[in-house]
Formats: sequence, C-alpha cells, structure tokens
Amino acid sequence: MTLFELLPSLRHGLNPHLDRAIWPLSTYIDDLGRLCLGGMPVTQIAAEFGTPAYVLDEEDFRTRLRCYRAALPGVELVYAGKALLSTAVARWVAAEGAGLAVCSPGELATALTAGVPPSQIVVHGNAKTAAELHTAVGSAVGRIVIDSSNEIALLAARVRRHQDVLIRVIPDIDSEAGASFGFTLTDGRAANAVKRVLDHPWLNLVGLHCQLGSRVTDPAPYGTAIRQLVTLLAQVRGRHDVVLSQLNLGGGHDIPYFSGDPELSPRALGAVIETTLTSACAEFNYPRPRLVIEPGRAIAGRAGLTLYRIVSVKRQPGGPTLVIVDGGTADNPHEALRGVKHTVALANRHVPTKTTPVTIVGRHGEFGEEIARDVPLPTDVHPGDLLAMACTGAYHHSMGSTCSMVGRPPLIAVTGRRARVLVRRETVADLLSRDCDWSHQPRGERPGTMGISRASGE
Repeated sequence: MTLFELLPSLRHGLNPHLDRAIWPLSTYIDDLGRLCLGGMPVTQIAAEFGTPAYVLDEEDFRTRLRCYRAALPGVELVYAGKALLSTAVARWVAAEGAGLAVCSPGELATALTAGVPPSQIVVHGNAKTAAELHTAVGSAVGRIVIDSSNEIALLAARVRRHQDVLIRVIPDIDSEAGASFGFTLTDGRAANAVKRVLDHPWLNLVGLHCQLGSRVTDPAPYGTAIRQLVTLLAQVRGRHDVVLSQLNLGGGHDIPYFSGDPELSPRALGAVIETTLTSACAEFNYPRPRLVIEPGRAIAGRAGLTLYRIVSVKRQPGGPTLVIVDGGTADNPHEALRGVKHTVALANRHVPTKTTPVTIVGRHGEFGEEIARDVPLPTDVHPGDLLAMACTGAYHHSMGSTCSMVGRPPLIAVTGRRARVLVRRETVADLLSRDCDWSHQPRGERPGTMGISRASGE
C-alpha cells in the first residue's frame, strides 16, 4: 500500500513544484501564493502563534506509521521517541497501534503521562544509570535493551520480578552505527552477555537488538545483520536450550531533505527482511522470530516544518545576499550538528520568476549561525516575508536549546483546518524560573524582569 492509497487526496492536493518526497503530505500553494498545511495557510499559523514555530502535520505523521505497517505486515512497529516527542505525539503513536521507544527519564515520563501502556514501551540508552533502570523496572516497561555488562549487573541488583530484556548486538558489517554501543559478535562478547542474562532468574531474555546507523538508505545491510543474528539465536538454542523469540532491527531510516536525496524504502526493507529471514531460519531449522523495527526520523521528519520571519536582508556587493531570520541554531541544531541541508521556500506570497541564491542566517550570533545556503528566493525578498523550512519534524524540537537565553519555539499541530499548541513557546520567565537567585526573591523585588510574569507569552 502506498501513501497515495492511504491518502487519495494527495493526487490532486499538492502543487507540482512542491516535492512530495520532502514537504508534508497536506502541503499545497493556494491562489494567493501562500503555503498551506493541514488545510490552512501557514501565514495564519504564524500570525496566531508567532515565529519561529515548529509546525507538525498530524495526518502526515499518522499516515507514515500506517504506511510502514502496510509495507511490513507482521513486523512490530515501535516509534523512536527521541526524534520527536510530546504527550500528544505519544498518543498518536498509541492510537495507531505502535509501541514507543524512549531513551531518557523525561521521554519515559512523557509516554506514561500520555497513557501509553507500559507494556508497549521499549527503554534504550547506551549508559543507563542505576536510577534510570530502577524507574524503568518500577514502571513495568515492556522491554529494556541492555547495552553493556554494567547494565546487566545493575538490573540484577534491582529486579525482583520478571523483566523482559533484549541484548544489543553489534553485527560484523561495515556500518557507521555505534560500534561502541552493544556487544560485539566476533569476539564472543554477545554470547557471554546472553549467558550472564540467562543465569539471572528475574531477567527474561526475549531476543536481540541491533542498530545499523542513523542515516541508512540501503536495505541490503539488514540482510547481513539478520543472517548473523539468526546464527547467534541458533547458537543460544544449542548451548542453553533456549529459543529467543524477537529480533529488533532498530531504526535510523533516512529521509530526503533535498529533491533527489536517497531514502530508505519500507517496501524494499520488507523484501530484504522476508527473503533473508526465511532463508536463515530454514538453514538453522529455527522458528521464525518476531521482527521489530524502530523508525523515528522516517515517521516525524517530513511531517514537520519550521516557520521563520525575515528580520533583515543584507545585499553585499560581490558577496552573498544574507537573509536574517528571527531564529537561529538554537532552534535549528540539525544543520550544525548533523550536517543536514534543508529545503526552504517563501511561504507568504507568489514567487516571481526571477530569483537569486541567498544564505539564510540566524539573528543571535555573529558567526556560525548559518541555517541554509544557496536558497533560491525572490530578488525582492524583504523583511516581513515568511519562510518555511521543510523536514524539521525530527531532531529539531527534540534537540532545541536555550542558547543566548532565547526561549524555544512552540510545537504546533495542524489537521482538518485547525491548529493547536502541543508545546507552548518558552518565555523569558520560564528561563528565569530556573535561576535560584531570581526565583528566591519576593515577586515585587526581582530586578531586571521588566514586568515579565510567569504566564507571559502563553
């Protein structure tokens, strides 16, 4: 089943010059030249909620979950919450029948607050503390992924009831994915970890986990990984008379940020999984394990965009035109930290035929605040124009910072011609509330607050 079959309105609702592979599924340009999302112009969203703002197409997010399920029938779908998470997002995930992977106490608390069944939660983290493991076990989470020998000892000291766990294994393949995280296969460390877990009466080892990368576009390495993992499963059965029933292949599925960029196809991944798993299980006469995948970026990335208002335009003779917006690297960390280049478009009016390449920069730093380069914008672009940056649903809201004491943008969900705030804009009062000297003074005696109340900006 394709995205078009799941959402037939796509066939006519998206303008030809908006790449379907990049922009949210409901995006189109109206007769006034305004970019629209979820049935409403983004200019209206910017006017109501201000800029910068993260905007999320709820239907896009949900549809991609459904598309994964349709492309990979019989595979358990677990959404990787580190890409993007709020209580509303967690509820969308649960409503679509998917599990939720978390990697911090905050993500776990968000999932539980949202009402996600603990049995559907998978706990990750390459250096989990004793306190974090205690909280996870106390919350009755479904599975904990063990990444190190220390975690086995920490869990063994705290578990007093049966707890399902998986062991993270590093397959012997050429991969950029965390060779430091998990247990290697070739030197016997994975097999030793299996034995240690099986020796503990309260740790219920249900399977193996692996993670092949964070920007994976080629499904072929999954075939290699599956064959190696099934080999280990067969060895465990032979040595310990235990049949492990789960293989979790992790996430890291890449998406395009520019037209023509490669992406991992769920359908192609499904074909590799089916062929390899059938062959490997037949070779070892091993019962077919349940497959689990954990996409995050592939679900949330294209569902989101960021709105910026242009503050200033600097046209430099012999140099690039600089377009300064009201955001910066604090709300757009992906470019600086992961080297991702984003597509940006004028969002509030028709683009004339004549454009010029510009560099978009933030307004809070002297250097290093480049947001996007060589973006074709109208030659008459001016302060007040609205820009939309595509593919910011993953690792933008979740990685945003308060650099330069600038509050983080709101997260806005749009669906059915309605917009609502999922996470409100962070105010100066929010930032000052963590300053102990400021917060311990009587309200009427706090210097330098300029009359800002805790509720301002809400």
